[in-house]
Amino acid sequence: MEHQILQIALDAPLDFCFDYRWLSGEGCAPAVIGQIAIVPFGRREVAGMIVGVTQHTDVPPDKLKDALAVHVQLPPLNTEWLALCRFAADYYQRPLGEVVIPALPKNLRGLKTISLDRALKKLAKPGSSHDSTPADVPALNASQQAAVDAIASASGFAPHLLYGVTGSGKTEVYLQAAARILSRHEDADNHAQILILVPEINLTPQLEGNIRARFPGVMVATLHSGLAEGERLGNWLAAHLGQARIILGTRLALLASFPHLKLIVIDEEHDPSYKQQEGLRYSARDLAVWRARQLAIPLVLGSATPSLESWHHAQSGRYRQLDLRERAVRDAVLPTVSLINMEHDKPFEGITATLLAALKLRLERGEQSLLFLNRRGYAPVLACDACGWISNCSRCTAFMVLHKPDHRLRCHHCGLEQRIPKSCPTCGNVDIQPLGRGTQRVEEGLQALLPEARLLRIDADSTRLKGSAQAAFDSVHRGEVDILIGTQMVAKGHDFQNLTLVGILNPDTALFSQDYRASERLFAQLMQVAGRAGRVAQKEGGSVSQVLIQTRYPQHPLYAAIIAHNYDRFANTLLAERRQAGLPPFIYQALLRADARELSIALEFLKAAAVAVQQDGIIINDPIPMTMTRVANVDRAQLLIESVSRPALQAFLKVWIDAMRQIKTRARWSVEVDPVDI
Repeated sequence: MEHQILQIALDAPLDFCFDYRWLSGEGCAPAVIGQIAIVPFGRREVAGMIVGVTQHTDVPPDKLKDALAVHVQLPPLNTEWLALCRFAADYYQRPLGEVVIPALPKNLRGLKTISLDRALKKLAKPGSSHDSTPADVPALNASQQAAVDAIASASGFAPHLLYGVTGSGKTEVYLQAAARILSRHEDADNHAQILILVPEINLTPQLEGNIRARFPGVMVATLHSGLAEGERLGNWLAAHLGQARIILGTRLALLASFPHLKLIVIDEEHDPSYKQQEGLRYSARDLAVWRARQLAIPLVLGSATPSLESWHHAQSGRYRQLDLRERAVRDAVLPTVSLINMEHDKPFEGITATLLAALKLRLERGEQSLLFLNRRGYAPVLACDACGWISNCSRCTAFMVLHKPDHRLRCHHCGLEQRIPKSCPTCGNVDIQPLGRGTQRVEEGLQALLPEARLLRIDADSTRLKGSAQAAFDSVHRGEVDILIGTQMVAKGHDFQNLTLVGILNPDTALFSQDYRASERLFAQLMQVAGRAGRVAQKEGGSVSQVLIQTRYPQHPLYAAIIAHNYDRFANTLLAERRQAGLPPFIYQALLRADARELSIALEFLKAAAVAVQQDGIIINDPIPMTMTRVANVDRAQLLIESVSRPALQAFLKVWIDAMRQIKTRARWSVEVDPVDI
């Protein structure tokens, strides 16, 4: 029997690994780093990752416990994957176990022995390989061809910012660059793997269909949280074993295991969805940059509205910028953008006369329209004019949103639901009214204004069931919808061939947000949704593609940049403002959050933390309540830390976190590095 000491990382809020004894021999193979082990932990049995193997331990023999099992049938995760996890844990100030274990499919974290063959058979079921004739490969224009050549011929670590207007064919660049890289490694013992990330689950079906059609016979695997656990396990194993050549997924796919990764693509790289907001608060985009550097492979960051961080890196020469300034389809041009001044053209049912006339014109011509309103529900709030009562959530500092079809008031933050009151709970007034508009109310009003139109609403409420979002988008593509009403779910990644009009309702609220990123996000959102129009050549006698924005502030410079489709000027102006104000990307930040049953407890902890450690070059701001102070009966406060030096900030955080662990408090706290919501 061989005696081994296994150093095992567990999914626990502890910065150290645990030592366990493993006796190999007599049918038990020696354990190696990168394998999954089942061990006793307290009164439970849990899965952990072997991150070290030695012969010695400081744990007394009578305290040393035996590992119960090691998943020897699963090839160990390689050193590059473990190095990625160590970097993520170190940079985002989390225990290693909180990175490596959640990165694995749940079925691998269970106590049962897994069957690799059974899991892979589910992936390789008949028809999944698409052994059919490859789809036609479109001819590229000069800009697209230059981008493909640059990406496919790059050697070593080569980050590219693919900046292309909406409809410029960025996806085609991804696919043809991937094809060349796959072909270059076709005769190698280890075939190349390509990772393509998208920000949201609902963007995967259309792209997956295009990939499978373009690469028949190539195993394609998807990785996202919407998969059943068995399906996710099979796809993860196919990537881990090198069988899947193209992997398509959301942010969690970045932490999967790829033995032969040769290219990483981040589509819509600006999207805030790439930042995880719970547990390990990592940025998949930023970790992709690190992983590409680690593996010395090309990286593509694609967007029509790049994040200011990526734009800054491109302007400074750190990233190579590849431009696609024209739409890929011949004779398809960017839509004209016009503003509707709601002070002059008063809306009825949320729709101005100008926008209504444009909708009617599209109906007459058999063309499709899109109305964009980034607010779901029927109305943001229910109110009483008699006494001033409003539908506040009793557990959050937020309104309960009216959902009229469900006869419910619903809090979008804590999930609390109530029936719609028949009268004011305070004064008994029966004439309580909805204030503002959500997508449900716009749909209701439009049905009255255009009863002959076929309407479809796509938002988080209408697409709760699995597969319902894709079914809804399919109906739009089949031409079964005249007017689509939607939230940000419809704003990006969808290629609607017959859509010639986009109407944008109520975008003004973001113009006056206290979040310094609000204007950047609004510009990206409006440019993305505007890009859904006019993606094919104009039909003879058809409408010129048009975007109409209803606003009360038509003189705002953000709208001028949108009308001109001038991201360059807008981004450079914002960068200059950020530099002058000392904001990212010219400064580095970390955010300490504290939660407690009483706000005073959270603030007291933050005040103690603020003076726990002092260091030159580190700015410690005053603790303040969060904008959304109370969520689910928990009060929240925050403390912002800043430095012009990333290494200095990282060094400070390590010392500071150790110091905060010595502070006695009833508050729960966490540190987020590079926060995106402050």
